[in-house]
Amino acid sequence: MKSSKLLVSSAVASLVAMGFAGAAAAQDKPAAAAKEKCYGIAKKAQNDCGTSKHSCAGKAVADNDAEEWKFVAKGTCEKAGGKLTKAGTEKKGAEPAKTTYGG
Repeated sequence: MKSSKLLVSSAVASLVAMGFAGAAAAQDKPAAAAKEKCYGIAKKAQNDCGTSKHSCAGKAVADNDAEEWKFVAKGTCEKAGGKLTKAGTEKKGAEPAKTTYGG
């Protein structure tokens, strides 16, 4: 009888713990939505993720590398001197009109 009581108690405790974990995860989602990637502001070894040069966070080898990024609060990136797009991916204007010279 004791082992069945222990089994039921363990099961109930597990369900309660899973409920708390689910509630905590639900609270984190709005916080993640209020952040954006900011390129060019990460300090050496303080980047948030990999790039074409490496595959991990914390691997930046120089301060303010244009390819390195950090998550920042939405709307604060450009105020901090960063960019919202990776270097080399900015939209460029239309090509200049070709001039032909008669001659």
